[in-house]
Amino acid sequence: MPKRFHLGWFANFSAGEWNQPFSAADPSWDGRLYLDMAQAMERACFDYIMLEDTLMVSEAWGGTAEATLRHALQAPKHDPLPLAAMIAAATTRLGVVATMSTMAYPPFLLARLASTIDSLSGGRFGWNIVTSGEDSAAQNLGLEALPPREARYDMADEYVELVRQLFDSWQPDAVVLDRESGVFADHRKVAPIHFEGKYFRSRGPLNTVRSPQGRPVFVQAGGSPRGREFAARTADSIIATANGVEGMKRYRDDVRARAAAAGRDPDSIKVLFLIYPVLGETPEEAEARYSRMVNAPWFIEASLAAMGTVTDIDFSRFDLDQELPHLTTNGEQGSLDKFAQWGSGKTLRQLASERYDGGLRLVGTPDAIAAQMGEAMEAIGGDGFLISTPFQRTSRRAVVEITEGLVPALQRRGLVRTRYEHAMLRDTLAEF
Repeated sequence: MPKRFHLGWFANFSAGEWNQPFSAADPSWDGRLYLDMAQAMERACFDYIMLEDTLMVSEAWGGTAEATLRHALQAPKHDPLPLAAMIAAATTRLGVVATMSTMAYPPFLLARLASTIDSLSGGRFGWNIVTSGEDSAAQNLGLEALPPREARYDMADEYVELVRQLFDSWQPDAVVLDRESGVFADHRKVAPIHFEGKYFRSRGPLNTVRSPQGRPVFVQAGGSPRGREFAARTADSIIATANGVEGMKRYRDDVRARAAAAGRDPDSIKVLFLIYPVLGETPEEAEARYSRMVNAPWFIEASLAAMGTVTDIDFSRFDLDQELPHLTTNGEQGSLDKFAQWGSGKTLRQLASERYDGGLRLVGTPDAIAAQMGEAMEAIGGDGFLISTPFQRTSRRAVVEITEGLVPALQRRGLVRTRYEHAMLRDTLAEF
């Protein structure tokens, strides 16, 4: 019996696939596309949907927002929290993970929001922990610029410790609902935390009851060494990008070693690798779809502009047909390193066209891709994949191809679940 692995989907509340032949002419912002998507994912027994977010309209490409808005890259983008609550109400088993930045929310407010949605969902909520990586986002929040990346992680360490204490400010048995004595909650089991840190302080307690999971599932993407350290100490599930099967295995082995060194059980962390499958009824059809997409001039520009939004680098300054010089950034250095493939000799145009290979080129029929995913996961050792589409452009066609084509092929091989065994997200992740 093959070892099963986990599946998630990486999306955001954006315009979706708005300009392709099989997409709506007028993107809808009422959330119905995402409700349909989540229900299809639940029928396919995905672990969770992850709603990515950013807090700016990027001007990284050429110093203006022209490319960002022309291609609908990271903007427009609506807040994922209300959508997460809608998805939770429309599903019963699917986990719902929403992104909230430690830079944007006071810790008490974030803990209260997360606890509320975990209760609304019956224990299926997750928090994708980000520190934000764009100066323009910082400026939208009243700062001149981001703190240095290492300092952001130091702040995030303290932030997470504070919200943990807030989640625990209500003991599991604090609510007694004693009708005879007229006591709703035992005041001895709800206490202030009086947190005093270097960066944050909070009196507590939360004014929400303890949620079904106690705290939401923590999700994090750690690329740089410091980011991996943070993820290994904090996350229940890690969003990972790496180059090739060997790179993926090195990454997973590294974060598991860091987790063990921090006193955690490495098996309690599920590393999900981002992939971008392109499916067809025949290998030739899939290859033709892939080639049309990645070689289109709009795709090259959009790919580089999108990378600029998360790295704060203007790639329009560089020659498309030359190798990219080595760069560092105060943005997402791990994303930059993965994209740039330093020392590979590839031109910037090649890097742009390959950006959505996801470290694993998955182009073919559902059966062929399912076999490839199984072989890769066997070599990596676990724990699963986070499926997405280029620029997170969601469409019903893409959802159907994955949930009605690829997932059944995986299920026939015994590689993914065919039914849910648990009601709460943390338990679903811990199932295997």
